[in-house]
Amino acid sequence: MRALQSAFKNATLAIPFLLCFWVFFYLSLWESPPLHTGRPIIFGSFESLNPVVMWLWLKKLALVVGVASVIVMGGKGQCPEYSSYSKAPHPPFSPGELALPYMRPSPECRTFNSTAVERVIEDMKALLKDPDLARLFENTFPNTLDTTVRYFNQTENLAFIITGDITAQWLRDTANQFAHYHSLLGVDPHLAALVKAVINNEARYVAQFPYCGAFQPPPESGLATSRNEWAENVIVNPPVDPKIVFECKYEIDSLCGFLKLSRAYYQSTGDSSFINEHWKAAVDQIFRVVNEQSQPSFDEEFNFISYYNWTGSRGSLSPRVNNRGNNEPRAYTGLVATSHRPSDDLTVYAFLTPANAMLSVELNEIAKVLDDLGLLSNVSSKAREVSSRIEAAIWDTTVVDDIFAYETNGFGGRYVMDDANVPSLLSLPYLGFVEKDNPTYASTRKLLLSPKNPYYAVGKNISGIGGPHITPWHPWPMSLVSSIYGTDNDEDITNALSMLMKNTNGLGLIHESQSIYNGSDYTRSWFAWANSYFAEMVLDLAGRKPHLILKDDKPYKPGQWA
Repeated sequence: MRALQSAFKNATLAIPFLLCFWVFFYLSLWESPPLHTGRPIIFGSFESLNPVVMWLWLKKLALVVGVASVIVMGGKGQCPEYSSYSKAPHPPFSPGELALPYMRPSPECRTFNSTAVERVIEDMKALLKDPDLARLFENTFPNTLDTTVRYFNQTENLAFIITGDITAQWLRDTANQFAHYHSLLGVDPHLAALVKAVINNEARYVAQFPYCGAFQPPPESGLATSRNEWAENVIVNPPVDPKIVFECKYEIDSLCGFLKLSRAYYQSTGDSSFINEHWKAAVDQIFRVVNEQSQPSFDEEFNFISYYNWTGSRGSLSPRVNNRGNNEPRAYTGLVATSHRPSDDLTVYAFLTPANAMLSVELNEIAKVLDDLGLLSNVSSKAREVSSRIEAAIWDTTVVDDIFAYETNGFGGRYVMDDANVPSLLSLPYLGFVEKDNPTYASTRKLLLSPKNPYYAVGKNISGIGGPHITPWHPWPMSLVSSIYGTDNDEDITNALSMLMKNTNGLGLIHESQSIYNGSDYTRSWFAWANSYFAEMVLDLAGRKPHLILKDDKPYKPGQWA
């Protein structure tokens, strides 16, 4: 009897595999008819297959196994880990030349659902000319909500958002992961409540540890903390609590991200209730960091001034900050220093131009919000003052021969380069610091997208800007998105968009970096920030350049529905 039960169970589990096999076997006969000869293979023999067809069949067979496995797991009420799910293509495939897979989890496995987001997806699928671009948008636009909302409690006003394949909440990543949803917050109260909860959770983080950028789940969530081997054997001052802090690399753009998400929430909803005691305390700490990191390394009597220190003991994986953890010496310029870049890599010189540009913009934006509400006039006044000071310092100390330096130190030291991570020099128009036609930006852009930028690389299939986080020959697709935001030239936009679409390794998602030598050599199949940035750019083009991507030359604005 047990033998019969076992046989029946095994046969039941095999059914999804057999069904998937025959469905894909039959459908694939009509996908590439020129690759085989003679009668249809289902009625013929495998002798008629050429090597190319055999290779395609092996790939399909591997896909069948993966799909069937998901079906079996679904039958057990389980959801696959997206870190694994994102590494293999899933049907159905787009009918375009690239045949991109459908990479959304099944509805019951998605971590958050938004009716407004689903409406935008359906709208864009109907409007986009290219079915491959439509599929890539369909995969990327909801990726943050589909896969990264690990905890949300509206009553507690708390949410925990991971960056993708790393179980931690980065202030910078989270702000960027939600940037493409800003226009929907006013029409989707449920989505707005999620963003408000994110802001509140981050306010608690920033109020306690303003120099840190990545955090563990809030204790109310009941989620386990994650081990970060890159933070082990690292000594940080001011000290941090590893139960709260995942990593404490000081990056000024992390604080900018918190401000950006806060003001975007208000601008989209008109709701000021996000300004609570946590938020006020966080803003106070942001100004504390800005003030401390505006100081020169030495005072007038050559006492060395340091408010933040990151050192690695023997065996630590992360490199320590130079000069015993105190960063490179700097003179006063009006800019705000940072020890790490938005890529989490060390700065060469402490004054990172694009991060300061973002800070200037976001301080000014938060001042507008506070003035509009008639709240915290002292904070608003201080924000405007610091914003103006930083903007003037950027133009006065970083520009030579009409070229922005990526980093400076106040002593005349300049590092002319760019890194793909936003904020970057290439992304200055996206940040709102300059217009695309600004002469200094145009000159800098031309240099950055050339061999004069040490982290610009050109390959047969992809070209772009990378950074030291991976290798100089691994440009980040993110840089191509930034390049599209920085131009109105149709040809440049089309070329960059084409490279983005053709460099997903057949997975239909935007990766962290991509080798110029090998299309299958990429990093991070699941990187929510990159997916969101791409989708945000597609929506920007739908409004700014509809003739390039939409069937009708009529701008599309998400959330502006009759």
